[in-house]
Amino acid sequence: MKHHLFSNNTKGLNFVAIGGGNGLSTLLSGLKRFVNAGETEPIWLEDLSAIVAVTDDGGSSGRLRDELNMLPPGDIRNCMVALSEDSQTLSKLFKHRFRGDGDLGGHVFGNIFLAALSEITGDFAEAVKLSSEILASKGHIYPATDADVRLAAELSDGKIIRGETKIGLVGSMIKRLFLEPANCQPLPDALAAIKNADVISVGPGSLFTSLLPPILVDGVADAIAESKAVKMFICNLMTQPGETDGFSARHHIELFREYAPQIEFDYVVVNDHPISESQMEKYADEGAEQIGVHGSITPETIEGSEIVYGNLLSDGEMVRHDPERLAQVALLCALQPRETASVA
Repeated sequence: MKHHLFSNNTKGLNFVAIGGGNGLSTLLSGLKRFVNAGETEPIWLEDLSAIVAVTDDGGSSGRLRDELNMLPPGDIRNCMVALSEDSQTLSKLFKHRFRGDGDLGGHVFGNIFLAALSEITGDFAEAVKLSSEILASKGHIYPATDADVRLAAELSDGKIIRGETKIGLVGSMIKRLFLEPANCQPLPDALAAIKNADVISVGPGSLFTSLLPPILVDGVADAIAESKAVKMFICNLMTQPGETDGFSARHHIELFREYAPQIEFDYVVVNDHPISESQMEKYADEGAEQIGVHGSITPETIEGSEIVYGNLLSDGEMVRHDPERLAQVALLCALQPRETASVA
């Protein structure tokens, strides 16, 4: 079901979405129908850009990273598929995961395709651009940096651990999150997209392993802070075991501000629709709980930001954001004055 937005706006917006993982690709899949849709949509996007975390070191991405000394392609490949307007067959091809225990077992075709193009071009960012053209992606996708960057953390006991996979299991013990090397530089195209943005979103996604890594790249947080764009933080639906145990929406923002105090969000987007009892029981068994539905969502909850709330859940047993609803509320944030808004 499509949700129609109404506005007197005649100029297309430049939208920049920052993050990684499934959350970012979900948002992009909802936004893509508004790209260059000025003839059919009252609110439309002239440009849609994604700035994607490149610290993944697990699964197919991690194996390719270690074997070929390349940036991890998985999150970027998900974004390309999410923005694709090409045939279903080509999208399925890029998502296809090989079976078996051999060398190809567990690898995703799209990741291998990006790896091959990276070797041919000698430039991962160029490989992403060419792959996006092949998939007819309705937007631009930029790695947060083209440096061989790794995520590291100092724990509360002083121990240093390295690697996104390990860090995702000890989030509540993290004293300090940082990148190695510390001085990795952002892509100029990514900084230009931020500078020219009308709207900038961070999230949804894993706080420590998807949202903070792009922000820790030199110059990215400052560029966001200096931008005149409407800025929003899109909160996860559920806490993540071992990473954000017991976190409320406010806790997410407070921790984010520890790393990027210069960024002031105009809006914080939070789902306020409860999940089903069966979903609650299933996720409780995994150590996760829902965020934002316990009577604590008020404009005073998160200082300096207005709360945008509503039913953002998709159908099905897996707790996921609905792409259409998420895109709708993001575009409403782009055009509405600073006041609490809701989505029915």
